[in-house]
Formats: sequence, C-alpha cells, structure tokens
Amino acid sequence: MQASTSTLVITENPAPGIWRLVLNKPDSFNALSTQMLQALNDALSVTSAKADCRVIVLAALGKAFSAGHDLREMCSHPDQAYYTDLFALCSKVMMQIQQLPQPVVAQVQGIATAAGCQLVSMCDLAVAADSAKFAVSGINYGLFCSTPGVGLSRSMHRKQAMEMLLTGDFIDASQAVERGLINHSVPIAQLEDTIVNLCLKISAKPEPAVRMGKALFYKQIEMGIAAAYQLAGQTMACNMMDETAQEGFQAFLDKRKPSWSSEA
Repeated sequence: MQASTSTLVITENPAPGIWRLVLNKPDSFNALSTQMLQALNDALSVTSAKADCRVIVLAALGKAFSAGHDLREMCSHPDQAYYTDLFALCSKVMMQIQQLPQPVVAQVQGIATAAGCQLVSMCDLAVAADSAKFAVSGINYGLFCSTPGVGLSRSMHRKQAMEMLLTGDFIDASQAVERGLINHSVPIAQLEDTIVNLCLKISAKPEPAVRMGKALFYKQIEMGIAAAYQLAGQTMACNMMDETAQEGFQAFLDKRKPSWSSEA
C-alpha cells in the first residue's frame, strides 16, 4: 500500500486511482510549520501529476489531524515579513487544493484546530471520526483566525462560521456535519473504509467530467449569478463534446451501461 515516504508527508496508494498524503509529525500534533506546509505543497504537486491519480486523500497520524500553525516557530520569529511569508505559503497550499484537477478528501481522525480546521474546510469533501473535534481557537490567544475564516465562511453558514471564529469554541463531528464543515461522521474503526469507498465511487466516474466540474464549481461560486450561469453553460457544452459524455448519453438511450474502459 505504501508507495513512498518523506520525513513529514507519507504517500500511500490504498486502492487503484486513490493516493493518500499522510501528515507525519504526530509529536507536534501535525502542526503546519513552514517545513510541513512546503512538504505538503510539494506532495500535492507530485501526486496530482501521477497518471493514475483520480482522487487525493489528506490524512494524518496521531491524535490530531492538525493543530494549525506551529506556535513555537511563530513566536521565535517576531517579524512581520516572516509572518507575511508564512501566511502566504499557507494560503498557497490551501488554494492549491481547490485548483488541483482531482477531488481532495480530508480523512479526519482527530482534532483539527485553527489552520488545521482551515485545511479541512478547503478540501472538496471531508469525512471524520465521530470522536473528532474542530475549532478556530486563535481568538482565545488574541489572534482572530482570519485566514481560516476564508475557508470556513465558504463551507459553512456565515453566522455559524463567525460564531466559531469569535468564541474559539470546539464543535464535535456531528455538529460539523450539521454545519456543513464535513460530509460524514463515522466510528473511527470505519473511517478508512468509508473514505476508500467514497473515493472509489468518485474514481469510477469519467475523469473529464470530474475535472471540468470541479474547476467550474469553484469559479462560479465566486461570481454573480448571471456570469455563473454563462460559465456553467459553456462548461456543459464543452463537457457534452467529450467522448465520455457522448458514450454516456448513448448508453442511456440504448438502455445499457456506458463503456468507459479507457477511464479505468
């Protein structure tokens, strides 16, 4: 199952078409240090370029999915230029997740706080153990979680996101489902199987449609409705010209299963 290992991010291939990137710094609760962010950035780039990569899973080892930025590192660099560079790198990684052609699924086994919660919010889908908890707790230490708020406010109802940002309170996995931060909450013993089954379901769909659909989804959501419909219509027209869509519709008319063997 394991394909390659780096110091900070382990790359695994648990099933055909599925590649998992595992944060591997459990002793620091998988804090998003500069090195961790760079390692994750590199791993995402390398993995998404693999010819057989259809879905990417982000997971972590230890009790925490990620506790957010490395506070010890941050406090040792009391310099605005350093902070600007750090948050720019973090934003680059977060945006990269949405810009990749493959869907990215968060596999959350433990707590996800601050930028760790942001990481969950920026993934296309997220499934968590029912024991997982989430918070953007910077406000408790005098720092409003501004960059995590970008992801949260686009995943959750704005008032629920603002409540988390203003109080720093934790929510549990069931609340995270209710508020739209994650898709599903399952017993931790079922987490990996649930993730793999979800990814296999996605990877069975035609790759061009998934790729075009993901790109369209994030572009249109930031637009006005008229521009969004115009772009969506153009995307659907392009999608209809793809041979997988042509085969899919012909199969529907012929009352048979589509033949997408080239997509396997």
